Amino acid sequence: MKCTNKLLLSFFSAAALFCAAGCGDRNIPFPYDPDYEVSSFRVTTENGYVTADAFASGLCVVDSGGNVNVNDAVVDMSDATAAGLFDLNGRRVLYAKNVHERLDPASLTKLLTAIVALKYGNTDDMITASENVYIQESGAVVCGLQAGDQLTLNQALHVLLIRSANDAAVAIAEHIAGSVEQFADMMNEEARRIGATNSHFVNPNGLTADNHYVTAYDMYLIFNEALRYEKVNEIIRMSSYDTVYHDKNGNEKTFSYSSTNQYLTGDAKAPDNVTVIGGKTGTTSAAGNCLVLLARDTAGNPYIGIVMRSSERGILYNEMTDMLDEID
Repeated sequence: MKCTNKLLLSFFSAAALFCAAGCGDRNIPFPYDPDYEVSSFRVTTENGYVTADAFASGLCVVDSGGNVNVNDAVVDMSDATAAGLFDLNGRRVLYAKNVHERLDPASLTKLLTAIVALKYGNTDDMITASENVYIQESGAVVCGLQAGDQLTLNQALHVLLIRSANDAAVAIAEHIAGSVEQFADMMNEEARRIGATNSHFVNPNGLTADNHYVTAYDMYLIFNEALRYEKVNEIIRMSSYDTVYHDKNGNEKTFSYSSTNQYLTGDAKAPDNVTVIGGKTGTTSAAGNCLVLLARDTAGNPYIGIVMRSSERGILYNEMTDMLDEID
């Protein structure tokens, strides 16, 4: 409630600014709540939608109602359900398809997990895994943590974002909040704080669950926030990771993983004028194949690209590459 109240206060302040700018005594309708149909970057007026500058300053804004499509005719995104390409310096939306549609995020969830972990923890914290790290879901990616294993938060974050390990996400959540449920509350509070109010989270790893969803636009907001952390920027560009941790008896164990991002491993190629810096993949039966990327043009300007719910991994990368080709 604390975070929601702060967000509401910021919106009422924005409304006051609109009135001060010349709306006279006319009241502006203000139907904000956390379940509003789009994220909280817009204010509804009698004449339609306007941008809440106090909130959206520095952000790319899709300022039309509903699941607006931008440049839909020039990008082949026929397979994916939702996608977006955002010019961070120019604050432009270069491409958008169904960016406000609620979808399963799969392991894209782990970017918000990293945000909360880095905000409330220290990278040299020692984590002790509990029995809850045993993941029963068929096909779920794990790093093989056992109860009593010890590793630092820094190691766990690397395994979380590079291996996309679901058991590492549980270990992080319990270390930071005491339980997965309490950590999910922190995730939702953080999502509201950054304006990703059209999303909701019930676990730290993105395994399929009722009431766990995100939109492509909210994923842009979340990734944009994650990039404020130096540790996230370091990890997302790594093509592999090797480290040593310890079991409950102090014996050494090793992690050795390659990135799941095919642009980093060389299995996918970006357009010639674009350099992929890194990002996060996500795949479940419900979510399909998902990918969020940080890329730069030849001048070094940053862009965020998001593709959600592609039916096949190969199609996912083909459609992302086609979308990245819209970068000048």
